[in-house]
Amino acid sequence: MARSTLSRSLHDVGLAAWFGGTLANAVSLNAAAGEAGSDRATGAVANAGWDRWTPVNAAAIGAHLIGSVGQLAANKQRVAQQQGVGAMSTAKTVLTAAALGVTAYSRVLGQIVSANGATPSKRGTKASKRAKGEVAAAQARLDQLQWVIPAITGTLVVISSYAGEQQRPSEVLRGTSAKPTA
Repeated sequence: MARSTLSRSLHDVGLAAWFGGTLANAVSLNAAAGEAGSDRATGAVANAGWDRWTPVNAAAIGAHLIGSVGQLAANKQRVAQQQGVGAMSTAKTVLTAAALGVTAYSRVLGQIVSANGATPSKRGTKASKRAKGEVAAAQARLDQLQWVIPAITGTLVVISSYAGEQQRPSEVLRGTSAKPTA
């Protein structure tokens, strides 16, 4: 497999898993955990699910980052010469950094919740009235952040699709011939 194809594959599969896994967990795992039968069981189920997802998510993010670097290396001339590609690459880099930051912060919060075992919860990220202090605060933040990661990574999927369109020969020709010279 050509290096650029491998990079594209790592980029796309990693991003798809990062986006899809966090969205699926926010939509279904957290809500389904609320049906575990008790507040303690809900906390235990949510913790177990997110703890199992973490290494898969880390691998997906790693694949995405490796693929992104490979793509950037393979397309460095296009980034420099084709109109709009540099701005798109910058936007992708900024959004990737934001997604990494939110993901890392969410993991820290998740570790606080998970370290407390079967944290009493109404659903995966909704603390029950019996949850205390730092754990309840971490769950409240996670309740908001669970939607931020899929929103950012979903935006990255859209921008990546646009980037693919920029690679069409007609777009490369138009973008390099229209770019003003220095």
